[in-house]
Amino acid sequence: MASMAKTTKNIALICPGGRISEDLATNLGEIAADHCGDRAALFFHPQCFEDAGHFAGSDAARSAAFLEVANNPDIDAVWFARGGYGAVRLFDDSFANLNAAARDKVFFGYSDAGVILARLDAMGFEKLVHGPIAIDLTRKGGAAAIRRALDYLVFDKRGGVEPTAEKHPCVAFNLTVLAHIIGMDWAPDFAGRIVMLEDLGEYLYRSDRAMAAVLLNEKMRRAAGVMLGRVSDIPENDRPFGADAEEIAQYWCKRADIPYLGRADIGHDADNKIVPFRRPQRS
Repeated sequence: MASMAKTTKNIALICPGGRISEDLATNLGEIAADHCGDRAALFFHPQCFEDAGHFAGSDAARSAAFLEVANNPDIDAVWFARGGYGAVRLFDDSFANLNAAARDKVFFGYSDAGVILARLDAMGFEKLVHGPIAIDLTRKGGAAAIRRALDYLVFDKRGGVEPTAEKHPCVAFNLTVLAHIIGMDWAPDFAGRIVMLEDLGEYLYRSDRAMAAVLLNEKMRRAAGVMLGRVSDIPENDRPFGADAEEIAQYWCKRADIPYLGRADIGHDADNKIVPFRRPQRS
């Protein structure tokens, strides 16, 4: 007699940057129980609640938590609970020691977690996904974002996927985060992929600088194109920059000779859509 297929998805949550509160974890668990029933089991690593200044625990603690859940064969997905600076400080050994079980699971998040997604992408990992994180529950409409993520992680529902990402090989990143890591040895290969970019809380001149750093980098030369997500909460400078976020993207795409392909439905908000990382098929 054939064994029954596994129906419960075990999802581990960690915080590579800032911490979350136990109240937030409780609220997220209640939403998951209501939405998924026994189809999902969430495990909040104790590291999520540690406090070390800006970070959810020391670099060593955050690195160890990442490696522990990534290598655990009983975990189906690693869900990054919060962004905020910190992921780039994870130890190199945490990536060098990833095993076969790590390659078989989903890694899900956005914002600063894009650092980890980028590094895993460069290592050839296949199940990498830009999508809502636990801290989004604190945003207006955040419960809908959490349910969108659970639909994808637990039920493999595609309704929350960004429309272009459903049809084309894509990646998605926070612009400022990508600008800081694109020069690293482990930045992704963008060849044949649409690169979706969003940003939050940056002066337009800083977005312009970041766009130049990304689009003029040699690693972007063979990208299939660029799409701009939402650029929100822009501070007011002492004088107008003279171009809005989309005009900035169009300007640097033209300078870099990379196609500008319009807007993407991603951003630091509850409407942030899901973007599975995909590579173009090899001929």
